[in-house]
Amino acid sequence: VLVIGGDLGFGGAALLSTESTLRCGAGMVTLATRPEHVQAALARFPEVMSAGIHSANQLMGLIEPATVLVVGPGLGQHSWGRSLLSAAANAERPQVWDADALNQLAAGRVSLPKDCVITPHPGEAARLLGISTKDVQADRPAAAEALAKKYNAVCVLKGSGSLIANPAGELALADHGHPAMATGGLGDVLAGVIGALMAQKMSAYDAACLGVWLHAFAGEKCGASGRGMAAADLIPVIRELLEEQQPCLS
Repeated sequence: VLVIGGDLGFGGAALLSTESTLRCGAGMVTLATRPEHVQAALARFPEVMSAGIHSANQLMGLIEPATVLVVGPGLGQHSWGRSLLSAAANAERPQVWDADALNQLAAGRVSLPKDCVITPHPGEAARLLGISTKDVQADRPAAAEALAKKYNAVCVLKGSGSLIANPAGELALADHGHPAMATGGLGDVLAGVIGALMAQKMSAYDAACLGVWLHAFAGEKCGASGRGMAAADLIPVIRELLEEQQPCLS
C-alpha cells in the first residue's frame, strides 16, 4: 500500500493512515509525504518506507510497485497536494480517497479512477453532490447511494451510523460506534484500514464494510473508557478484532 498525504501542518493525518495500514496486515507500506515529516515517520514506524516527496515526478516510482493507494489524509489543497493527487488519479490501481482528495474531486480538479472507495463525512458529501450538509443528513441512505452512482465507486458516508453503498445498489449500515469517536484523526485511521484490506484481495465493497465495522466496534470498545479517546487508540483494538474474525494462518 502506498499512502499519499501529509502537507505541511498536516503530517499527523498521513502518519495515522500509515500506521493503521501497517497494523491491519498490508505486507509492505510506503508513505509519500513532505520531506519535513520523514523523521517523525521513521521514529514512529521504522518498518515503513517513508519517502520525502517534493513533486509528482518523484511519486511515479513509488506508485509502480503498489497494489493499492490511500490518497488524501492531510494532503492539503495547495499545489503540492494537487500535483500528487493528479498523479494518483492517473494510476490504474484500486484506491481509497479521503479528506482533501475528496475536496479536490468536488472542485472538479481531478477524476476518480475505477475500483475506488471514497470516504466522505457529511460536509464533504455535500460538496461532492452539490447540495447542503442539511440535505445529506436528512436522507443519508439516498446521499450514499447517489455518491456511489455519481462517482461509480464504493462510498462510505461517515457519521453516526456510517453507511456503505456501491454502484450496484447494495447498502450497508454500521450499527456500532460511540460519541467519544467525535475527535480528529479517526477518518485517517479508517482510510488506512480499508486500504490494507483491499491489499489483501478483498473487493472494494467488502473491504469498506469490514473496515467500517472494525473501526466502529473498536471505537465502541475504546469509548467505554470515557472521553478523551485519541484516534491512535483504535489501531491496536482494530488489529485484535481483525484477528478474532480471521486469524492469520500459519
